[in-house]
Amino acid sequence: MADTVNAAAKVAAATALAANAFLGADEGIAGTNKPVSPLPAFIPSFLQPMWGFPGFRFIINYIQASYRNDPVRSFLELCLVIFVIWWTSRTKYKQGRNEVVLTEGEVDELVEDWKPEPLVPALSEAKIRALEKIPVIDGPSGVMVRLNGKTPAINFASYNHLGVISTDKARETAISVLRQYGVGSCGPPGFYGTLDVHQDLEKHIAEFTGFPSAILYSQGMSTTLSIIPCFSKRGDTIVADEAVSFAVQQAINLSRSRVYWYKHNDMRDLESVLKKVNSSLAQRKGPLSRRFIVTEGLFQNTSQIAPLPEIIELKEKYKYRLILDESHSFGVLGKRGAGLTDYFNVPTEKIDLMIGSLCNAIGVSGGFCAADKDLISHQRLSGLGYCFSASMPAILSVASSDVIGILSKNPESLLAPLRRNTKLMHEQLSKISGINVEGHQESPIIHVSISPTALTKRKSNGEWTRGDVENALQDLVDEALKNGVLLTRAQYVDDHEHLLPNPSIRICVSAQHSEKDIAKCAKVISNAVQRVTKKK
Repeated sequence: MADTVNAAAKVAAATALAANAFLGADEGIAGTNKPVSPLPAFIPSFLQPMWGFPGFRFIINYIQASYRNDPVRSFLELCLVIFVIWWTSRTKYKQGRNEVVLTEGEVDELVEDWKPEPLVPALSEAKIRALEKIPVIDGPSGVMVRLNGKTPAINFASYNHLGVISTDKARETAISVLRQYGVGSCGPPGFYGTLDVHQDLEKHIAEFTGFPSAILYSQGMSTTLSIIPCFSKRGDTIVADEAVSFAVQQAINLSRSRVYWYKHNDMRDLESVLKKVNSSLAQRKGPLSRRFIVTEGLFQNTSQIAPLPEIIELKEKYKYRLILDESHSFGVLGKRGAGLTDYFNVPTEKIDLMIGSLCNAIGVSGGFCAADKDLISHQRLSGLGYCFSASMPAILSVASSDVIGILSKNPESLLAPLRRNTKLMHEQLSKISGINVEGHQESPIIHVSISPTALTKRKSNGEWTRGDVENALQDLVDEALKNGVLLTRAQYVDDHEHLLPNPSIRICVSAQHSEKDIAKCAKVISNAVQRVTKKK
């Protein structure tokens, strides 16, 4: 028992000694008669007043023991302390270093010679002319529009393929929703911007497309720009059709993935590219990367339909994931208007990610992604357009749900007139001499260009530039507008397109167009081509 007490007393004394040395107390050790150690003789006189500071005694004892045991280490530590003090206190740069002194005359000469670059690049004559002639719609957009307060014109320039939002019933519903929910949520979906109508629309989209889940985006452009970079990152591989839209191109660029392009709708070239890519990846060491095939269902720039069954076959053969952008095929193709999977009767399990837009066939704003629940949940935290954009206004969500409800219950009421008008427009345009008609027979988006033979009549000498062709097409658009038909040239960002499409006029057919509207459009285009291609 006595041994235990003595041991405890020794431990307490040692602890008190260590604490006294660390804190720099001036008194002796409590419980002992041992006085405090005297001031070491090696401490300079100017540091002696600091001996009583807390912790200073501990530092001095450490330096003394370190120097006694390993003087080389003490020297290196001293050098390191001096270097740190010098590095933190030094001036990062010296003003006037390599400075060239100029006279006032030299300064004035340099100022006179300096020519600032424009903030934006100069526009071509065709673009300036197109900007000056952009029509202003007075009132709501629909099949018939009033431009600048003038007489109405038949609208063949807007996508609005189903035309449901232009009906009186849609207006009444919009007014009711506006009074209940207001204009917008003013917040992102992940914070306080999600409404019950948003969740209802996501559920309706998932059920209509046949996917387990869906997520809603508030802008059509940001939908694609968010989804592709959300899953494909630096080091991953994307094999894409060279004719994809500008939105898909920018999404691919934002992903910073390795990109390989295959010829438009050329399955032989796609397989060749997949073989080369897989062979190249097999030679690389490191973890496996994600690999995607990216294509559109209905191409915006060519109006062609992607051969989905062949793409799926190659996707499964070479172990790729498929991202299908159905921005223009959703609501248009298939028995129910559910898109390319509905058109080819392909199970949705074969598609990894389906991108859709509510701007085109539905005629509102926003987009969506349909996929497995895990992929949708990932976007709610990683989709930039979902996390950092205000959610879709409730009025647009309800309008979209109503249109999808009609397509689910009675698709023929909307799709039958759209297909009839699309077929009729293709037939009417094919009869016009002097133009080339591009696009699938079931595509309500039709690209019309002036044939080279007709262009030769307009300008017999000299070569045709892209600007000359655009001017001729703009003349055709202006001539059609004078006769009550609103058309538009297909616009592109020339310097940023991967494969710049040829200039054309984009005609958009709606289910609400009548046979007389289509006949008038074809007649006006025929007459306009004759006037525009006359020799100047």
